[in-house]
Amino acid sequence: MSYTSLPVHCVFATKGRLPLISKDMQPRLWAYVGGIARTNGIKALAIGGMRDHVHLLLSLSGTMPVAKAIQLIKAGSSKWFNEQTRPRSFAWQEKYGAFSIGISQMKATIRYIENQEQHHRKRGYVDEFRQILKKHDIPPTAEFDEDFSRP
Repeated sequence: MSYTSLPVHCVFATKGRLPLISKDMQPRLWAYVGGIARTNGIKALAIGGMRDHVHLLLSLSGTMPVAKAIQLIKAGSSKWFNEQTRPRSFAWQEKYGAFSIGISQMKATIRYIENQEQHHRKRGYVDEFRQILKKHDIPPTAEFDEDFSRP
């Protein structure tokens, strides 16, 4: 048997960063994302976000690559969202961020994800994402500006 602890903070936006996830829809979408995770052997430790993006704290198994987990969650949740709403134009942005989290940072990361509304009173999505990159010593590139800064 293998033992793994692979907590990953994932962030991705709606396509074009359109504010399509209403406050009423957010709890339903977050719950559905949690169900997708559970169905695929992923532990969703925290899910939250705003009208144009989502944050996930996932605990991955040793056999689940981050890219596969994100693909499963994005595909399943966008299909579900489009079945729930009209017009059916919801999609996630192709790119995403995924950042390893140490055990000592778990509680703080969960609080951060659960308090997105309060957090975004002070900082927008792009600034938030830049801050996360900086925290993980990842310099933004020209591609970042093209993919994340412009709607």
